Amino acid sequence: MATPRRRLAASAIVALSITAATVASSGGAFAASAPHTVSNSVPVAAAASTPDATPFSLPAPTGPYAVGEDTLHLTDTSRLDPWRPASGDRQLTVSMYYPARQGTGQPAPYMSLGEAQGFVQYRVPPGYGVTADALAAIATQAFTGAKAAPGRFPLVVLSPGLENPRATLTSLATDLTSRGFVVALIGHPGEDSGEQLADGSISPCVTCGDGPGLPTVEQITASRGLDVKFVIDQLLDHHVWTLSHLIDKHAIGMAGHSIGGAAAPVAMQDDPRIRAGVNMDGSFYPVVPAGALGGRPFMMLGRAEDHTAGGSDTTWGETWADLDGYKRWFAVDGASHASFTDVSILGQEVGIPNRGYPLDGLRGAKITRDYVAAFFNKTLRGCPEPLLDGNSAAYPEVAIQP
Repeated sequence: MATPRRRLAASAIVALSITAATVASSGGAFAASAPHTVSNSVPVAAAASTPDATPFSLPAPTGPYAVGEDTLHLTDTSRLDPWRPASGDRQLTVSMYYPARQGTGQPAPYMSLGEAQGFVQYRVPPGYGVTADALAAIATQAFTGAKAAPGRFPLVVLSPGLENPRATLTSLATDLTSRGFVVALIGHPGEDSGEQLADGSISPCVTCGDGPGLPTVEQITASRGLDVKFVIDQLLDHHVWTLSHLIDKHAIGMAGHSIGGAAAPVAMQDDPRIRAGVNMDGSFYPVVPAGALGGRPFMMLGRAEDHTAGGSDTTWGETWADLDGYKRWFAVDGASHASFTDVSILGQEVGIPNRGYPLDGLRGAKITRDYVAAFFNKTLRGCPEPLLDGNSAAYPEVAIQP
């Protein structure tokens, strides 16, 4: 079995190989690794260098609102960067998505060019025609400078997997926003292929890889809990975002993928303002102690391969037993670790098979979007959501546990 770090890493090693041998050995969308060492690379465009290459796109949001996007650069002067203390105070890059008026603003890039360059350099092997320009140009369905819709909306904080830049949760973020949520998608510098900081520099990945001298997964989730609390403080108390008035401060949730999912209950323990949490396919490190969430709701959404009741990831069963509030656990048949992110969608557009994990990329996105939105609609808005009450004929791949 893989180490905890490997199981939580969303993309420890990138291998954009289209050979059958590489794909057949893959544990995720494009990993050349053992089944539990899942690699979540974004296959930007194997054909991006050709004149007729078709730009990639994400599925359109499904709600009634258009999606506005701002980027915040925040500095926590109360602590040094945990991975590079010599660099000074902890800096964070946050994508803020907000319900907007239709027909306003300009299309937002998937990443900045600098972030895309870091991603290509760090993850993508040479020889595939993948360019940073192609990655940055992915259509996100979000718009910068868009006029905000009137009203107040629940806030959902999103945290990506280890080594994954924040952009890999863009599809989920934009869809939640279109349904009437404000979303804060946090990039955790030093923990992925690169986030653009306030001075324009790209943060290096300090926690990447697997070996001696690296921080433990418990140290990473603890740091993310502090990152999340700081972002919420800045949004609610210091109003660093010009649209902070859109946030209903009494309706805050958090969801994360992989180690971001493991960080959700840690953040909830650090910050009682977070009323509900979701873990998408991440092992719990540490396992959530009994009563630690104080009865607040929590949902676990993972691949059936190891996240069914009695499955190989025992942290799910241990945590489930100790959750003392409203709780739901769903296992998705045919899903890979990447199915809860943009990665499966983009990989499918490239035409690289995901052998052993037959769930369609767009189908995985729909399941993730609908179940996460239903959970936050119920727990933050008090809306009835029959989808959460049991198995659904509309989603035969999804089985309620235990």
